[in-house]
Amino acid sequence: MNLFVYFIVFILLSIGAYWYGRRYSLSLVSGDHRKLHSLPQYYGYYVALWTVLPACLMMLLWLFLDQSMIVHLVSVALPEKIKALPPDELGLYLNDVVNLARGNITSSEGDAVMQQAAAHYQHLWRISHVALGIAVLGAVVAGAAFSLHRIQPDFRSRPGVERLVKWLLIISSSVAILTTVGIVLSVLFEAIRFFRIIPLTDFLFGLQWSPQMAIREDQVGASGAFGVVPLFAGTILIALIAMLVAVPVGLMSAIYLVEFANSRVRAWVKPLLEILAGIPTVVYGFFAALVVAPALRGAGESVGLQVSSESALAAGLVMGIMIIPFVSSLSDDVINAVPQAMRDGSYALGATRAETISRVVVPSALPGIVGGVLLAVSRAIGETMIVVMAAGLTANLTVNPLDSVTTITVQIVTLLVGDQEFDSPKTLAAFALGLVLFIATLLLNVLALHMVRKYREEYE
Repeated sequence: MNLFVYFIVFILLSIGAYWYGRRYSLSLVSGDHRKLHSLPQYYGYYVALWTVLPACLMMLLWLFLDQSMIVHLVSVALPEKIKALPPDELGLYLNDVVNLARGNITSSEGDAVMQQAAAHYQHLWRISHVALGIAVLGAVVAGAAFSLHRIQPDFRSRPGVERLVKWLLIISSSVAILTTVGIVLSVLFEAIRFFRIIPLTDFLFGLQWSPQMAIREDQVGASGAFGVVPLFAGTILIALIAMLVAVPVGLMSAIYLVEFANSRVRAWVKPLLEILAGIPTVVYGFFAALVVAPALRGAGESVGLQVSSESALAAGLVMGIMIIPFVSSLSDDVINAVPQAMRDGSYALGATRAETISRVVVPSALPGIVGGVLLAVSRAIGETMIVVMAAGLTANLTVNPLDSVTTITVQIVTLLVGDQEFDSPKTLAAFALGLVLFIATLLLNVLALHMVRKYREEYE
């Protein structure tokens, strides 16, 4: 059975177990639920959880381990000549065996030994699936029998259900945290490999970015340069232009919607403004490349300025439009959170509405607004599609917004396109860039959360 079938079976089992557990608890007290410690549905929840959860956990653990176990058993059965291969070549050989067994494309023609190993793999795979079905069925039966055995009229089913749900939430949170840790460690280890080849100082302080490496020893002009400064400059330049557009427009939109617009206007304008956040970034990229960039180039030529067909200004302007609803929505929330008593106190002292907004509301909401802006900066730094289509791929070290530039995320994409050698500095540079970008956005998010927490404490 595939995962979808297991999913359907578990849903049906949980429904059936709930129904039977509830009915069984009522049968113990002849239908008088007042003689039960908990409500009847909690007995149903208890039986359903114990019937499905152990089986689900067993299935996930099995699926996580069975591939490596089967490959290990296949490798043990290989002839000594193949087992003596270097680890990298043995890994490629086993990968071909797996692909051949699954009907995928292999990197080499399968010989008789590989055909036999693939048949062995398929045999173990079928045994694993049958054993998985038996193990899941056994877990279901054992869990249901255990839970039904514990159900008595004085059994405290509600605390039991709450404990199970609590542990389920803890496991879910742990999975999310461990996934994040795994992603960070995978990037960190590859970045360390890169820094063993390219010195950290050359990477952080280098002024030239040209990650092309020589294929032959006698090849000229492809020694590679991995200075990240031009990429940082391009990233900061485009993000700065985007924030110059997004922050004033988004903040003023939020002030208007909270302080001036009536409920009918707000009900129409706010959803229309937030539609911008739902537009795919590739559409913004098309808009920037086909409309904004030619318009800027034509306007520049009319006043004697030389504007590149792909410029940081075009990408930054469109990116700023994309981020407007992000700033507006966050600012709207924090301005709405300012207590009405502060406004009333300002009016009571004779202040006008404009004075109340500029001297009371906005200063009170400023920490939250700053936190939202920093989160928007993180969003701008991580944007890729608009930059690819409107700003170009050239790593120019410039502060001129009319020139073409590139960003860190765009270079990560270009470094990992096509067939790659994962022992080459060119490929490993993508992980180093990813690590630097992660640290930069992490610091911005920590700063934003600190500001938001400070804002919340003022009104608690």
